[in-house]
Amino acid sequence: MPSAMSLTERLRRLAPEAIAFGIIGAGNTLLYMAITYVALPIGAVKASIIATVVTTTLAYLANRYWTYRNHTRTALRREYTLFFGFNLVGMVIQSGMVAIGKYGFGLTEEHDKLLFLGVTLVGIAIATVFRFWAYRTFVFLKPPVDGHEGAITEMDATAGFAELSAVDVPGSAAELDTQLKR
Repeated sequence: MPSAMSLTERLRRLAPEAIAFGIIGAGNTLLYMAITYVALPIGAVKASIIATVVTTTLAYLANRYWTYRNHTRTALRREYTLFFGFNLVGMVIQSGMVAIGKYGFGLTEEHDKLLFLGVTLVGIAIATVFRFWAYRTFVFLKPPVDGHEGAITEMDATAGFAELSAVDVPGSAAELDTQLKR
């Protein structure tokens, strides 16, 4: 059983990540709503898809280079695919809560707008906790403890993109990813 001191220390280390994650999420939520609003004339579904792709891509970049900047960088394709996939699961969680409100509790858009907002907020909260856990656990990996983590975590954004494509460069993140797959 962890002591109170170790739990406090773990929470103190987790707080900066959680705050950065929250700031990115709040900004992307506002951007999502703005894009959807502006793109509504082309259709609600198309507007939602455009907003989802744009904000998911921006959220990935912001989380990769700010929230999880000290984590090991693996293949861009791997990270983005997992990130997008976990975002889709989060979207299903949010939509599922709305569906439960509508079909399970009989809420209607005309008469229960505030209740719908409340159910949506609960869905967003659950999906946010899920995404935070999934990103930390599966997408942005902790640095390996093999002596290479210093070289990997010190890279800036430009070097990071070059590093991802350098499979045959000794010590590169791409080479480490290739070794891990063997």
